[in-house]
Amino acid sequence: MRISDLSRQSGVPVATIKFYLRERLLPPGQSTGRNQAVYGEKHLRRLLLIRAFTNIGQLDLTSVRELLTAIESDGLPLPAVLEIVGRVLSFPQDTMLGPADDDTNARNDVDAFIDQLGWHVEPDAVSREQLIAVITALRRLGCGCAMDFFTPQAEAASRLAEQELDLLSPEALDRGAAVARGVLLEVALTTLRRMAQQHHVALRYGHVGAGQPS
Repeated sequence: MRISDLSRQSGVPVATIKFYLRERLLPPGQSTGRNQAVYGEKHLRRLLLIRAFTNIGQLDLTSVRELLTAIESDGLPLPAVLEIVGRVLSFPQDTMLGPADDDTNARNDVDAFIDQLGWHVEPDAVSREQLIAVITALRRLGCGCAMDFFTPQAEAASRLAEQELDLLSPEALDRGAAVARGVLLEVALTTLRRMAQQHHVALRYGHVGAGQPS
């Protein structure tokens, strides 16, 4: 297909496709003449991935490049692929609490909580540090809650993680699908929580439209 057809099928403007080509986020097409090339389904899927990662996942191009590299790495095992997805989706390290801000009680409580769940989470995992940062911030804002508040969320997260992994085949791993699910299901989970919250707020307090007084 020509670049105009690729643009039409992917929904990505031609100028943006050319930018991705220059940045090597998209492999070059098969040359058919001076400044002309044809593209195939591989290019279309790559564009759809980039569009999903940037528009829905709200990821920057550096993160997108890292994910695309993981997809292309045929020898990369599934745990390594998912580790890369998790790292990309984590908030930047420079936004984490520094040693002076760390709450020892929050760290101990999170460590004990993870042990209670029986989860295998590395001591230096970014996700562990993120939860510590969240608990610390909540407590300093005066809106903290006991760790058992997070138990139902952890149990639901565990079931969802198992369901997601059940969709994958480590023997014939589709890295594109694994990475796409990792990014998009993260968004879906957050979106469902917001919808559930809207539902229960309406049940408890009555529906109030946007901009309308209660």
